[in-house]
Amino acid sequence: MTPYDRRYGDPQSYRQRRSDFMGQPPPVGPPTMGPGMAMPSSYPRSGQIPYGGPPTAHPPSFHGRQEVMFYRRTRDITVQGHDVPKPIKMFRDANFPDYRLGVIANLGFVEPTPIQAQGWPMALKGKYLIGIAETGSGKTLAYLLPALLHVNAQLRLEEAAKFANHANIRSTCIYGGAPKGPQIRDLKRGVEIVNATPGRLIDMLEAQNTNLKRVTYLVLDEVDRMLDMGFEPQTRKIVSQIRPDRQTLYWSATWPKEMLILGCPNSYDVLVIIGSPYLKANQFINQVVEVITDPEKYNRLIKLLKDLMDGNRILIFMETKKGCDQVTRQLRMDGWPALSIHGDKNQAERDWVLAEFKSGRSPIMTATDVAARGLGRIIMF
Repeated sequence: MTPYDRRYGDPQSYRQRRSDFMGQPPPVGPPTMGPGMAMPSSYPRSGQIPYGGPPTAHPPSFHGRQEVMFYRRTRDITVQGHDVPKPIKMFRDANFPDYRLGVIANLGFVEPTPIQAQGWPMALKGKYLIGIAETGSGKTLAYLLPALLHVNAQLRLEEAAKFANHANIRSTCIYGGAPKGPQIRDLKRGVEIVNATPGRLIDMLEAQNTNLKRVTYLVLDEVDRMLDMGFEPQTRKIVSQIRPDRQTLYWSATWPKEMLILGCPNSYDVLVIIGSPYLKANQFINQVVEVITDPEKYNRLIKLLKDLMDGNRILIFMETKKGCDQVTRQLRMDGWPALSIHGDKNQAERDWVLAEFKSGRSPIMTATDVAARGLGRIIMF
């Protein structure tokens, strides 16, 4: 993904690899080439791991339809679509390389979560996938590990090879609030994986610091949250610039109907739902609701902190940025190790606050919805 790489890539090569499982696809042509642009050349693939290989399409863990149905039922897995692959029971069934299996073992994971068990075979088979599972269910690994295998099956960028280090896969984060310079340098050197927020990525595209012509694996994570925050127009704009024969994976904690109009309406191969697709309280989280007046809130907060401060981190959500700063200031004056994070703080300060909170050096953090996905025990102030 660099502005110097004008090769669109031969769409046939990618589609033919998917056709092993999905039937012969219709031909997809390259875009119209503008003045001064070179004609597209072929985009051969190489690598030790063929993308969408049979081991993950037909995992050996199950020996009959009834066994598969029982596994899905006991783990609350619902699937829709055609040619849905069987789930896997163990990590080794996914045909991941030994060194990645070693990392998984070192992290202490015993078996895949339900979304991973069903999502990995789907993603590795080249499916256009929608995955619905609650926060904390393992969705990130469900799309990240197939993405790494996908990258390994692609040809490295010639320009990027000149700057390559010893890492096999290069990645970068593109997001607002951080300096653009380092992000632009990463894009121009060439990376295989870009993790981006919509606004900053559009800025990079409009400035021609990169393009999306070689993207064949698109992941939209936390789609429900993106829609809630009003990012649908930006997401549409980004998706429209990506080659049409890509593999697309939507991941979300809930199932808003607007998801179907992002990118390609009503055209997904498989849908996998873990639990309920609708917004509801998480049964594994103890929720206590207390209705009190505003003047009583701070004293009640102090009592809760005395009860809950047992070494765990505590996240306190505030309605306003001003409220964050006021409560944090008062807590620190009263001797509590608290920091705040919200949209008015620059990215460097946000990163520092998050690092302090995650490390436990400052176990109390007040926040607006900039930290809406929970990081510890939560108090809604």
